[in-house]
Amino acid sequence: MKTKHQYYVYILSSKIRGTLYVGMTNDLQRRINEHKTRIKKGFTEKYGVHKLVYFETFQFVKDAITREKNIKKWKRDWKIELIEKENKKWLDLSKDWYDPIPVI
Repeated sequence: MKTKHQYYVYILSSKIRGTLYVGMTNDLQRRINEHKTRIKKGFTEKYGVHKLVYFETFQFVKDAITREKNIKKWKRDWKIELIEKENKKWLDLSKDWYDPIPVI
């Protein structure tokens, strides 16, 4: 029997209507933890982008990659509208996944 895979396209933000980052992963909890603990150096570490404000789930990696690429091409206002359609208060959707992590 084949294992069912899940893939995620997600948007992180530094604050309400702050700096945005769009990514894709096959393990959302692990990837968000990497962003929050700043394990990987790069854009999100440099700009303090670590709040999970939006995500979508996909069964097929090809669909997730296509969606990520499309969202990355969108105007900023369109991304904000997408987030606010589901998460009006820009809550960190991963806040209950971990013990509080000090922000450095």
